[in-house]
Amino acid sequence: MTQKFGFVAIVGRPNVGKSTLLNHILGFKLSITSRKPQTTRHRVLGIWTEEQVQIAFVDTPGMHTDQPKAMNRMMNQTAEQALSGVDAVVMLTDGRIWNELDERVYQKVKRSTCPTYWVINKVDKLEQKGQLFPHVQSIVADHTFDEVFPVSALKNLNLEPLLSTLRSQMPEGPFLYDEDQITDRSERFLAAEIVREQIMRQLGDEVPYETTVEIESFDHSGERVGIHALISVERDGQKAILVGEGGSRLKQIGIEARKRLEDLLDAHVALKLWVKVRASWSNDERALKSLGYFESD
Repeated sequence: MTQKFGFVAIVGRPNVGKSTLLNHILGFKLSITSRKPQTTRHRVLGIWTEEQVQIAFVDTPGMHTDQPKAMNRMMNQTAEQALSGVDAVVMLTDGRIWNELDERVYQKVKRSTCPTYWVINKVDKLEQKGQLFPHVQSIVADHTFDEVFPVSALKNLNLEPLLSTLRSQMPEGPFLYDEDQITDRSERFLAAEIVREQIMRQLGDEVPYETTVEIESFDHSGERVGIHALISVERDGQKAILVGEGGSRLKQIGIEARKRLEDLLDAHVALKLWVKVRASWSNDERALKSLGYFESD
């Protein structure tokens, strides 16, 4: 049987469940998640392989209203770039919501020449399921999709029909990645994301968005993995909140991140965290490039 391989972009506004969808398709927690919008900042490639079909899913930052900071421009740019050179596009929305941001995403998606699928996520939260059909009818009246899939990514509901359709759309060609490969990202990148996930989950609304994580050292040579991570914030007050009284908050972030890292790496992990103030890093293109943002692909 001939092998098939292709790329699928997962796009949508912030907080509609793109990363959750990817994680459940893969059966592996690759992309970090939180209840806060704009958790995903980078393009993350998740590789799904079954029998003679391999699909590289491109998880993207949520497309959002233009904001002045360089990091927000970078996130939108990353999401838009993902629409080029793919074999299918999956556009996620949230239940019966179709707002101005969804429309902005659609206006970019409709320029694509490849098959485009509308995935309506979080349908398990709809109190009246009968209201979904009129909502779909009203949207498809003046929006074009090849197919519509109501799903719940979190509950793993109705994902198989979506996967079956995507499998059928992939072009013939050899696998680009090893059959057991799950992502093109390094362990260092995943470690930084895991630490940042805990910051997103444990802190309030302001501090996480002005926080970034760099892995300064990653030693996987022995039985124990040694990881030193530097957390940068933009102001002294944010550093105080992140560290917490007597270092309590930073310690708790480290404890939870270490658990996730040990699951990921299947090894004991010694994790050390530092916090420093790096003023205005999120609005400095040079700083963003040095931190691994603004990717060429």
